Amino acid sequence: MPARLEIDGGVPLHGSVRVSAAKNAALPALAASLLTAEPVRLTNVPDLVDVRTMVRLVETLGATIRREHGELAAQVARVTNDVAPYDLVSTMRASVLVLGPLVARHGSARVALPGGCAIGVRPIDQHLKGLARLGAEIAIENGYVVARASRLKAARIATDLVTVTGTENLMMAAALAEGTTVIENAAREPEVVDLATLLTAMGARIRGAGTPRVEIEGVSELAGTSHRIIPDRIEAGTLIVAGAITGGDVTVTDLVPDHLSALMAKLGECGVALEVGPTSVRVRGPGRPRAADVTTSPFPGFPTDMQAQVMTLLGLADGQSRVTETIFENRFMHVAELARMGARIETDGAIAVIRGVSCYQGAPVMASDLRASAALVLAGLAAHGRTTVSRVYHLDRGYERLETKLTALGARIERRA
Repeated sequence: MPARLEIDGGVPLHGSVRVSAAKNAALPALAASLLTAEPVRLTNVPDLVDVRTMVRLVETLGATIRREHGELAAQVARVTNDVAPYDLVSTMRASVLVLGPLVARHGSARVALPGGCAIGVRPIDQHLKGLARLGAEIAIENGYVVARASRLKAARIATDLVTVTGTENLMMAAALAEGTTVIENAAREPEVVDLATLLTAMGARIRGAGTPRVEIEGVSELAGTSHRIIPDRIEAGTLIVAGAITGGDVTVTDLVPDHLSALMAKLGECGVALEVGPTSVRVRGPGRPRAADVTTSPFPGFPTDMQAQVMTLLGLADGQSRVTETIFENRFMHVAELARMGARIETDGAIAVIRGVSCYQGAPVMASDLRASAALVLAGLAAHGRTTVSRVYHLDRGYERLETKLTALGARIERRA
């Protein structure tokens, strides 16, 4: 039987908790190791299912990887295989990040069309259009993207929409292309900036990371380096909401407050007390949150990856709130499960209207995706009675030992097989 979490709710959380490194920065960093024959040493790497999947994937492409104590050394002396197989790619959409590096260094790639969370289509057409602009020949054959190029040539690429993995893929490909590539409408997320920092340390010439216009002056080869992965802003946000929703007093450490500005502004609107330090946030939960309206948007806007968690908090607010999801379709799959716990939420397309209730009731619930599973854990922490969250393998893809961290803050939460 798959693992589940059993939570006896109603305990205010107290204490201090450290944030792990960002999954969404570690995955592109691993893909970037394909760009050089020299070792790339990554520190502060989270121990997550998705990271293990990416390790297996780059190993199948020729990498030798050593891992110990949160450090990971990857070396791809030569690319021995250009196929990213369906059995790995289907479990994790970020696998598509090997496409750009493979074409740039090896001249060819066959990458299965990706899978991941069931939160919408999330097409990779922007990746493919961009690579075609760089001179790659692109075809779809038997469920695989096939890309070939003798050497990529610089281009001006304007993406139709802001895409984080698309920006990352094109940035890595352009690092070894001939000439200076410009990416317009680039994603500005901290994870994009972290990848640019790693690539620059490897010898890439990148300007403008973190802005909508990124310039990459291609070089003939890249070197190895060491790089520390940034903290996970979504885990940090989830832990902050855990302190707030339980009416607790929690200090979340090892984070970058600037990465959480939109979330903290919204929590402030809800009446959550926040004390921001250089690398920490102390959160004290209100007696009952105030209602607020939330609209997701690309960074530096409100993150779609925090939408489900904040909706769970708003479900207990005094008044009516409205959440508008602009990034992914199908991202309200947690709503039906929250309703089982007493939440009053109505959805219409991309809009959810939340009428706050005074408390949640413990219930058996089922996770549908990574962030929905975090939202259900938060609801369980605040609920009266016992909540059982099943299918927590989703949670393990993006949170490092979340129940252990919550237990240390006083939560009554246990993992059962």
